[in-house]
Amino acid sequence: MPLKAVLLDFNGVIVDDEAIHAALIDEILLQENVRPQRGEYALFCLGRSDRACLDNLLSRRGRAVPPAYLDKLVAQKAAAYRARLASIEPFPFFAGAIALLEKLQAAQLKIAIVTGALRSDVDLALEQGNLTVDCIISAESVERGKPHPDPYLRAVEALQALGADLTAADCLAIEDSLVGIQAAREAGVKVLGVAHTYPFHMLQRRCHWALDRLDQFDLAEIAPVFDCRVATATP
Repeated sequence: MPLKAVLLDFNGVIVDDEAIHAALIDEILLQENVRPQRGEYALFCLGRSDRACLDNLLSRRGRAVPPAYLDKLVAQKAAAYRARLASIEPFPFFAGAIALLEKLQAAQLKIAIVTGALRSDVDLALEQGNLTVDCIISAESVERGKPHPDPYLRAVEALQALGADLTAADCLAIEDSLVGIQAAREAGVKVLGVAHTYPFHMLQRRCHWALDRLDQFDLAEIAPVFDCRVATATP
């Protein structure tokens, strides 16, 4: 099947902000009189929505948190995230992220962001980078986030609704987290892992391709697996 769309994770792939998220989650836990534990964020939060992350961490402490209270914590964390980013210059895009999106657009591929982040977080980054994509599947778009395949299945449906003639087999996911890789593969999407968060060798065992950095991305290496010819930018 031809490659027709690239579906990118957001945190850890486009924006280098996992350390910010981890610090803000720790602040919320301390506010809730819960001591953060080493390694918890990686196990229970990477690749997941803030809501799932906080629910996981508080549940492990025996805290049954009502949905409305979780909503309050998620909103509080979102506001703190935006404030933290406002103090960072330049905006923390990964090296090669903007160039990659431009390359995909030049190749006339559909582009979707598939993430557990809030839509407001994604919109902020796209505005900062003067970037556009065809659709965004965020934390608010699905009831079950990664590692469930729902976000990727929803992205395929959204692109189809926009008129794209494609299936999951025509799509490539770019992921940095293990739960994201699992979600994409269960949705029937081939996966390229980028070693921003986990070591290269861990991704290599789980993905169809793996890269150390986004600037190593080469459509010419990936296209043959999809049995296609993709358009390239005019020099």
